[in-house]
Amino acid sequence: MLSGGKRVRRNPIYAFYQRGLRRSLTAESLPKHVGMIFDGNRRWARQLGLETAAHGHRAGAAKIREFLIWCDELGIEVVTLYLLSTDNLSGRESSELSALIEIIAELADDLSRFRNWRIMHVGSNDGLPEGLVQALDAAQTRTAGNTGLHVNLAVGYGGRHEIADAMRSIVASHHLQGGTIEDLAAVLTPELISEHLYTVGQPDPDLVIRTSGEQRMSDFLLWQSAHSELYFVEALGPDLREVDFLRALRDYSNRNRRYGT
Repeated sequence: MLSGGKRVRRNPIYAFYQRGLRRSLTAESLPKHVGMIFDGNRRWARQLGLETAAHGHRAGAAKIREFLIWCDELGIEVVTLYLLSTDNLSGRESSELSALIEIIAELADDLSRFRNWRIMHVGSNDGLPEGLVQALDAAQTRTAGNTGLHVNLAVGYGGRHEIADAMRSIVASHHLQGGTIEDLAAVLTPELISEHLYTVGQPDPDLVIRTSGEQRMSDFLLWQSAHSELYFVEALGPDLREVDFLRALRDYSNRNRRYGT
């Protein structure tokens, strides 16, 4: 198994425990849609004394592919990966941001050529470099006919921005149809807003996981995660192990989902 880009020798006891966790899960108990916030790449690089955060982002990208294989093998249907937020576009140093954008473009291309996965960009193109937009578009087009794991790449994504985009789309569509403000107020429902989100037609995430020990949503899938179960992992993104993921799934399967009640 790879952890942070280094090969780790399997411990027989660890492997036995991992197999036991996997056997304890049933198809009925698994989430259909998992949202994943891979956090801690920069901290991982800093703790190892590496020169730049890009080393951490590359290790994180390698872990993402491994994570998606875990999901695919368990039969999870949809995974949404939070890769680049709208806040990141203005809040990161230019050198780090440039490297991160290059890594995301490479990741999108790599995933679009691996297995039967369907890759989809969820987010806004506003502020994204043309090269990254082209890479995301190409990955989405290349895999449009695939029927395997559906992988959403949340790039240039912000939950509040998404909701604002949905409202603008609804207003524009209503205006083209010659409707009045009064008419719009009468038909504006949560269901209508959902039909104009980036993830239209997809199930809402059942489980949202975040690595690095941080316990916040950071503007990720704010509308869709209204009833999601949340799980926080102490491991930094590149150090995430399959057993950590299986524990999250076991915890999820043991919860009594109350959907806000």
